[in-house]
Amino acid sequence: MNIKAVLFDLDGTLLPMDQDLFIKSYFKGIGKKLAGFGYDGEKAVRTIWTSTMAMINNDGATSNEELFWKMAQEVGRMSRCDDEPKFNAFYKENFDELKNTCGYTPKAKQVVDILQEKGYMLALATNPVFPRIATHKRMRWAGLDTSQFKLITTYENFRYCKPNPAYYLDIVKELDVQPTECLMVGNDVREDMIAQSLGMKVFLLTDCLINRDGKDISEYPNGNLDDLITFVKNI
Repeated sequence: MNIKAVLFDLDGTLLPMDQDLFIKSYFKGIGKKLAGFGYDGEKAVRTIWTSTMAMINNDGATSNEELFWKMAQEVGRMSRCDDEPKFNAFYKENFDELKNTCGYTPKAKQVVDILQEKGYMLALATNPVFPRIATHKRMRWAGLDTSQFKLITTYENFRYCKPNPAYYLDIVKELDVQPTECLMVGNDVREDMIAQSLGMKVFLLTDCLINRDGKDISEYPNGNLDDLITFVKNI
């Protein structure tokens, strides 16, 4: 394979997790934090959810960060100037409490190290609905070094989300490679394997598989982390 860059999903791929449990715990935690600042916790959670879904459907006209706060203003009357510091307080002071909802495996770092030693460019292609601080913390939970990645997608620096193919096109533009020169590794059939439609090579990780549509996964190279380690050693 003529591969120059390897893209990794994070949640459920390099960071083992039950995504539903993590999301439930996240909203519970941030709702509680905001309630402590005097917010209506349930209303705040609804606002965050609506604003997050707006990012998922972003048409690329603005960054996900800008769209999130635009929607938060419209839906929940949240002012970025006044309210963002409270969100940041949650990420700085409480977000690490969610680590116990996730797993850990040294094999994730092993895969990254193998590819770095081989000289590949690495990108963390996690859905950019979280701010940089939250993404970097989740990477540390997985035992990863952020300096190993040429690009890390967050809501500050990206304007599309998975499964929009435009998200992947922006990544290859940033990396200055062609889609055919990339390998995408992820655990979500719908969100990660869509990269194949652009000509990317793919590997579907099955340890924390998400297959909402019940698709036949035999069309993709797939397997657990041990299989992925063997796969990248043989690239």
